[in-house]
Amino acid sequence: MSLAISKTGCILGIETSCDETSAAILRDGGLASVVVSSQFFHDKFGGVVPELASRAHVRSMLPIVREAYSRAGITSKDLTAIAVTHAPGLMGSLLVGLNFAKGLSLGLDIPLVGIHHIEAHIFSALLEQERPELPFVALVVSGGHTLLILVNDVGSYEFLGETLDDAAGEAFDKVGKMLGMDYPAGPEIDRLAHEGNPAFVKFPRALMNEENFDFSFSGIKTSVLYWLKKQSGISVDMKKDIAASFQRAMVDILVTKTLRAAEANGITNIVCVGGVSANSELRERFKTECSHRGMLFFVPRPLFSTDNAAMIAMLGALKLASGKVSDLSLAAHPRLPLVHRPKIQ
Repeated sequence: MSLAISKTGCILGIETSCDETSAAILRDGGLASVVVSSQFFHDKFGGVVPELASRAHVRSMLPIVREAYSRAGITSKDLTAIAVTHAPGLMGSLLVGLNFAKGLSLGLDIPLVGIHHIEAHIFSALLEQERPELPFVALVVSGGHTLLILVNDVGSYEFLGETLDDAAGEAFDKVGKMLGMDYPAGPEIDRLAHEGNPAFVKFPRALMNEENFDFSFSGIKTSVLYWLKKQSGISVDMKKDIAASFQRAMVDILVTKTLRAAEANGITNIVCVGGVSANSELRERFKTECSHRGMLFFVPRPLFSTDNAAMIAMLGALKLASGKVSDLSLAAHPRLPLVHRPKIQ
């Protein structure tokens, strides 16, 4: 079943769940503009500092929204609705975007649509020309999340599996720190891996051969740490080999589990979204393996893989089409699961 994006006028999307301030305009289902402002000053702290992030959002919010208007060639009077991330994320950051959106919605007397950040990632693939058909299996893989979801329709999801410890992106960042890389380390590991030997060290692939669709990345992270501790020094070439070996193990796990989950549920459309989906080896492996199995693979371009307001506006359009809007009582939720893990009987 195809996902139709109806003519919903001009929708402003706002995303401030973590350390990106982003605004986008979706005009009748087509992306008219997207602006993303990243907070690079967190690098020196080795991770996002919540208080500093929220203050930066306050400073950036209005200029970023105005830039989105300018690039789309509209003014606020042309807006027909506002979609905004309200969960999950850093509480202070969420409140900046949510309160801005509420004020604009009230002032312009137009609908407000609350968006779940993970749900928006799932439908970010619709921002590309080649779009998945329903149902599809979505691998959401980022610094804070790693989970598999069966997507039957907008708002209709089935839990398949998730990480039992570290998220995949978190493992990339922690291993990168061991190798002396700046935060976030994923792009640098990806770059070095191209020049390294992926068979240099055989790091463990936890749960890869288990019947369930869960993930575990703490073991591979610890294995890298212990291996490095045994060395008297790490050369540049050795760092490349470790990056390649670690990345190969991570890709093996993610691809194998996802394809197994799809086959078990009779699904032929695979979607990979979230920041880690920008990893070049992960993308290529999925393309190759899906092609061999007669499956279709969909992944958004890197701009839409990381946090952005275009995906917020896109999901806002889908929700508006089905009459799903929010009121001004919409609250920010730092921890709000999209789907709940079934209880073990």
